[in-house]
Amino acid sequence: MRKTSPRPLMEGRQLKRRALLRGGAALFALGGPLSGCMQTAPKRGAKLIAATTGMVADAVRVALGRDAAEAEAEGKAFELSALMGAGVDPHSYRETRADVATLLKADAVFWNGLFLEAQLEPLLLKLAKDKTVVALGEATPTAKRRAHDDYAGRYDPHVWMDPSLWRYAVRAAADAITKLAPERASRVKANTAAYLDELSALDAYAKRVLASVSSTRRVLITAHDAFGYFGAAYGYEVVGIQGVSTESEAGLARIRSLVDLIVSRGVGAVFVESSVSRRNVDALLEGARARGAKVAVGAELFSDAMGAPGTYEGTYLGMIDHNVTSITRALGGEAPARGRLGKLGEKS
Repeated sequence: MRKTSPRPLMEGRQLKRRALLRGGAALFALGGPLSGCMQTAPKRGAKLIAATTGMVADAVRVALGRDAAEAEAEGKAFELSALMGAGVDPHSYRETRADVATLLKADAVFWNGLFLEAQLEPLLLKLAKDKTVVALGEATPTAKRRAHDDYAGRYDPHVWMDPSLWRYAVRAAADAITKLAPERASRVKANTAAYLDELSALDAYAKRVLASVSSTRRVLITAHDAFGYFGAAYGYEVVGIQGVSTESEAGLARIRSLVDLIVSRGVGAVFVESSVSRRNVDALLEGARARGAKVAVGAELFSDAMGAPGTYEGTYLGMIDHNVTSITRALGGEAPARGRLGKLGEKS
């Protein structure tokens, strides 16, 4: 069983490159909202921080500062890069040579953990013996985690789907950055406190608008079971065509059972995901419509990856705002078309 706290910070001698080199991927340099693919060396004197997913990188950016002037100042001290960009599935992602080079150079590495980055996990655990490696998702207390449907003894890794749980990850990132740069402790503390207030406001918005959906219509059918924490937080029945991991398969029996559910309960919308093939969703729609169901795609949701670089949806706050607003409106509830802050669809 995993530890209930983030993986301990460890520093030491660099691992030999030949022990780790086995494949490589594009390096995503992070500016404001997550920016595009770059393979660059860190600025002279800057600490290189690597992150796996966009959500993890966003939590680290909170501690470093988010506005343009602050980001420019921090850029002299830190270079933050994420391995996975928009539309990338972390369950099946495999590291490439560029990834390995980045991870070896990095002064610190942040990942979600909880078996989200299943293919990267052996490499990250090796790195943790010799440098700072922090699993932000594992900051979530064990008592608040959901069991993993596909792997005994493991947990559902999608903790970011509940903003009240993602607070633990944000605090863990802040603690780690403070240890890396204690001289910036006051700035990190202020940045984090302000962001936690934003998470509280986002959670309050989600509770309010999602409650406007009729209780009989609060059934969320998605491409894979990434929304379990979301459902528990906001009182929705969540049904994934695939399991917690996209590595699991959805057979004909699973599709038939979901067709029965749609027909018997009059479900009017199912949801595709930006990082998962819609093949199974299309098969489900075809089967349900063949039996007379009036069902459509409600929206494309962001599950395991955030939105496009340079957009509001390319931030954690925008990602969740999009999901909450889209689900509410698709299922017949009331939410502003452009979300909590009127920013949905905006480019930075």
